[in-house]
Amino acid sequence: MARLKKKAQPKPEIQIAPMIDCVFLLLIYFMVSATLEKQEADLSFELPGTVEQSEPVEMPDEQIIEIRADGQVIVNEFAYDSPDSPRFQELAAMLTRFKEASSANQVDAIVTISPADLALHQSIIKVMDAISIAGIDSVNFSLSESSGV
Repeated sequence: MARLKKKAQPKPEIQIAPMIDCVFLLLIYFMVSATLEKQEADLSFELPGTVEQSEPVEMPDEQIIEIRADGQVIVNEFAYDSPDSPRFQELAAMLTRFKEASSANQVDAIVTISPADLALHQSIIKVMDAISIAGIDSVNFSLSESSGV
């Protein structure tokens, strides 16, 4: 039996010079097409903050929160949030501003909760959560006149 000779296979070569040319062309294209923006300069200014008063300013030191039987929350004859909201976020934001203003005026922030006789406990708890979010520690409860107590 005669042995068959294998022909030598040429090794495949990758032409790298055209690839380098393409990479440089892409690099130049992206450098030219990129927009140059000026960097923002460092401006030194201060944002307005709270200023403590040297003497207390006349402001109400107590907010009375009325909770109606349908769950609606009223403060100073203004309704906050809707009764079916999972949380009273508008009330919490208002109470946070009240707490900050009271602290700046060196006055204790006091909140009185005045629920209606038929108000749900869930509504009262949501109001107390909003008070807690605002960071107010002084909370009172008011009984309605028709409860007979």
